Amino acid sequence: MSTSNQTHDHHVIQEWVEERKGVPSRVKGTGEDEDDGVLRIHFPEFSNNSNLEEMEWDDFFADFEANKLDFLYQDKKANGEISTFHKFVERK
Repeated sequence: MSTSNQTHDHHVIQEWVEERKGVPSRVKGTGEDEDDGVLRIHFPEFSNNSNLEEMEWDDFFADFEANKLDFLYQDKKANGEISTFHKFVERK
């Protein structure tokens, strides 16, 4: 059985993403002025998405906090393999 975790701890998020060779990203064309747009975690090893633009962690976390998000993630799949499942949810 796999379980999910939820956090807004920047260190935990960055470590989880980097262990899976992911990068903080935004969807091109979705931001205005100070808003970087829709946040995503991209795993270049698994997809070639030209709609995503890599961004710096500091910028990523600034938007993450401004939007009061939490990071919902899974460490391992039910079969024990490393998981890349994640999503952003509203912080309660």
